[in-house]
Amino acid sequence: MHGNPSHEEIRRLLKEAKNIAVVGLSDKKDRTSHMIAQALQEAGYRIFPVNPSLKGPVLGEEPYASVQDIPEPVDIVDVFRRSEHCLPVAEDAVAAGVKVLWFQSGIVNKEAASIAEKAGLTVVMDRCLKVDHAVLLGGGR
Repeated sequence: MHGNPSHEEIRRLLKEAKNIAVVGLSDKKDRTSHMIAQALQEAGYRIFPVNPSLKGPVLGEEPYASVQDIPEPVDIVDVFRRSEHCLPVAEDAVAAGVKVLWFQSGIVNKEAASIAEKAGLTVVMDRCLKVDHAVLLGGGR
């Protein structure tokens, strides 16, 4: 059964990360995905919107249809998709060679987590990246 990394491990992952792909990022400013992505930007991360339905830049960044389409290395894939839609996201993250697959609060898909873990990714499930960043790093990097 899947268990999240320790707080020390999560702290290390957040300190080492530079690029975060935000899967399911919305261009609507009142959406949780938008607010969290903006907070991550303000904390110093570069975010990459991953949402095939986006038509233009979000938070100043061009959107991508998949993580594999991003031309730069991605450290963390932060997922804002319903649990039942996470399998293709895990497969995309594995194919892209990402280190960490992070399912936001309320998102649990053990099959997707298993696929990612078998490929060597660290998986965090049902936790808010922004909250963990604030609690574990005090908002800094």
